[in-house]
Amino acid sequence: MTDARPLGADEATFIAAAGSGDAARFALVTERHRRELQVHCYRMLANYEDAQDLTQETFLRAWHKRESFQGHAALRTWLYRIATNACLDFLEKRNGRTPRPAELPGEASEVPHLQPYPDRLLPEDPQESVVARETVELAFIVAVQHLPPRQRAVFVLRDVQGWPASEAADALGLTVASVTSALQRARVTMREQLPGRRLDWRSPATHEVSDDERGVVKSYIDAHERNDLDALTSLLRDELRFAMLPDPGTVTIGAKDAVDGWVSGGLFQRGYDDWRGIPTTVNRMPAAVLYRRAPGDPEYRLFVIAVLHVVDGKIAELTGFDATGKPWLGVSPTL
Repeated sequence: MTDARPLGADEATFIAAAGSGDAARFALVTERHRRELQVHCYRMLANYEDAQDLTQETFLRAWHKRESFQGHAALRTWLYRIATNACLDFLEKRNGRTPRPAELPGEASEVPHLQPYPDRLLPEDPQESVVARETVELAFIVAVQHLPPRQRAVFVLRDVQGWPASEAADALGLTVASVTSALQRARVTMREQLPGRRLDWRSPATHEVSDDERGVVKSYIDAHERNDLDALTSLLRDELRFAMLPDPGTVTIGAKDAVDGWVSGGLFQRGYDDWRGIPTTVNRMPAAVLYRRAPGDPEYRLFVIAVLHVVDGKIAELTGFDATGKPWLGVSPTL
């Protein structure tokens, strides 16, 4: 932005820090924006580890460009602009990391690099649109990945961050007309990808996991610990959307068929019949951290993170993440 605006305290402090050439002082000023910038990068990339890296890249670019900041835009806006373009540069280099078209009947396009986002690292202000559940849930994050990168950036800046078209255009080096057109196309794709109950992303209303959802997670863990197939099956909706990443394929499958498939893969059989679990939340969604103890092993070891989408007391979507050796959630590797 190039229009004149009063210089705020945040911007004045930043300009003073930048002018001092003191990297430590500069870091103190910018650090408070880390969490929201990291969520922004996560929406662009769907990968927690990449989001961490690109947030750090944002701060490095900001340091190198520090003398160009004159306070014409808010510091937060300036940092978002840098982060967005850093993500676009990353996506251009990694253009193979895009959803692949479905090849099997009932199979959705895949986002094989998807990772969950730990709630403990979300921005602390629950009023910020950046943490609204509707725009952090896995289904929303996956849908965003079906947008071409620049269209994705327009959508996130306009419909999630609420930027005016002129600001988004300035940040991306586009015309306002191009931004408006890209946003219209993005909204069409998002409506095609998201279930009807999730289409109101521009009016976020929820943040917390409900008592009903917590109860389902508890029952899900209990069914595993008791090796109770009937109880596990009873928790699933008849039409279940299921994915186990990084394995390919998200399928819509009947509850009984889903459980039969898990059992044929070894669930509740020797070596996969000694479970412990703890409830958690990721992406503002209820989740279960499951630990497995192999025969002869004195400890339960981190095995999978199961992220649940609960509708009317039943699991409508289950996204499992292979958690062996993964540090992203900060959970204990053993119990």
